[in-house]
Amino acid sequence: MFPSKYALAIHTSSPELGLAISNFADEVRSQTWDLGRELSTQFHQYLAEFIQPQTWSDLAFIAVAKGPGSFTGTRIGVVTARTLAQQLDIPLFAISTLAAAAYFQKLTNTSIPDNTDLAVQMPAQRGQIFAGIYKPSPNAGLTTLLPDSAMTLEQWQQTLAGWPNSYYQIHAEAGLGASVGSLLTLAYFDWQQGLSPNWSEALPFYGQHPVEDKNFTAQ
Repeated sequence: MFPSKYALAIHTSSPELGLAISNFADEVRSQTWDLGRELSTQFHQYLAEFIQPQTWSDLAFIAVAKGPGSFTGTRIGVVTARTLAQQLDIPLFAISTLAAAAYFQKLTNTSIPDNTDLAVQMPAQRGQIFAGIYKPSPNAGLTTLLPDSAMTLEQWQQTLAGWPNSYYQIHAEAGLGASVGSLLTLAYFDWQQGLSPNWSEALPFYGQHPVEDKNFTAQ
């Protein structure tokens, strides 16, 4: 990254909108808004105002929360990020909502021991939860040990009971927009490793929606 270039992160997978922008040198801004049901109608206005004084042409890449989470919110965020990345011809990093929550907790919760796996769970529909397990990697963000998936609480408890490593359990239930800075950082780690995903690769993870969304097929 050059000081004149920025990266933008968009988190709409919960009722709390989170936006962050940084040049990873001397400037970083992030903000959250608890919009609830108004997120879908007010998101674009908040985004247009937030990015100032930077412009769209200042962006080197975009990061977006791909879910799991709110079906409508996630879809709006991913659609917007894909459109921007396509028009600007820049990389788009689709980051797990659970991974962002895990990394945020690792950064802000000093009680989490080092070298401990991060087991994240989040409420889902139909009596299930979303869950995933990650390992913090120094200077590289997170390594996925158990990919995000929907399961019953009993299945999750059985998974943790048989987990071979020490872990710290995280409940991602509210205030997820605040993890937008961690979302941006995780994307930056990938960027530093030379990854440059095309906008068409960014797909939402709904978890409980097995039917393919035809609006997200590669173009």
